[in-house]
Amino acid sequence: MIATELQLFADYYQVHLFDDGSVTDLGDAWTDEAVLDNLAVDTDAMAVGTTVNVNVAVTVEVLEAAPEDDSAEFDHVVEASLQVSSGRLVVMGCTDYEPEAARFRVAAGPVRVRAARSNLAEEEHLGIDSDDDPATMERLRLQVWPAPHADPVVIKRWKPLAA
Repeated sequence: MIATELQLFADYYQVHLFDDGSVTDLGDAWTDEAVLDNLAVDTDAMAVGTTVNVNVAVTVEVLEAAPEDDSAEFDHVVEASLQVSSGRLVVMGCTDYEPEAARFRVAAGPVRVRAARSNLAEEEHLGIDSDDDPATMERLRLQVWPAPHADPVVIKRWKPLAA
């Protein structure tokens, strides 16, 4: 397993993942269901929704096979498939400068991504001040492994405190 820690600005409440060279616009992927699931998906790109639009702590894990289910340790967990024909997965904040974004070597072809978010109650409570301290910052773990295409799924749904 290869794990990398990033801090990304989740502008517009989003972190993006896509095949290097993709020109996919995720605007139309943000359906009502996608907003509820905090997950917008197209063939070679996806966006994970965040609680607020500030910095989030992101861990990217490139795996050889599907990971164990540890969703009990997280607040919100979703999975989706992407086609990564280039063998390079780009991970960035919604409005980051794409040429400078982090890139990860993955198996070329279809991959599965599990996005597990935690610390959401602190994030929701503190809002734009949540990234002032690493202890209160939203955390997003992205696990990526080769797998045939499958429909997106919500493994665990966060229920916002304000709802």
